[in-house]
Amino acid sequence: MPAPIPAAFRDLLNRPALAHLATLMPDGSPQVTPVWCDLDDGHVRVNSVTGRRKDRNMRADARVALSITDPDNPYRYLEIRGRVVAITEHGAREHIDALAKKYMGVDVYPKHNDVDVRVIYRIAPERFSQMG
Repeated sequence: MPAPIPAAFRDLLNRPALAHLATLMPDGSPQVTPVWCDLDDGHVRVNSVTGRRKDRNMRADARVALSITDPDNPYRYLEIRGRVVAITEHGAREHIDALAKKYMGVDVYPKHNDVDVRVIYRIAPERFSQMG
């Protein structure tokens, strides 16, 4: 069961606040990527394409961290440490469309193509740090 997101910071997951996702490289060094995210039943969800570095990293090591900064106040942030508990292609195209609506204000993700296989990563939060 995921740890509950602190109530005072849940808004960051409902607004178009960019997150930075940290994954672990095969040699144990960190790799950070800006990502769109949302919250679903207590889990943070991110979306990507199979074969990308973050995809390979999360499949090899489920430990991740996200840092989400308030777009209106750069000194207010939420850091989430957790684990990827599910990876699925099911609904991933629809999910990226929903994220495009949230972050870009468009109904359909403009970079869809027939080659990319999109996936959703479901992250169970375990620990938090926050400021602001």
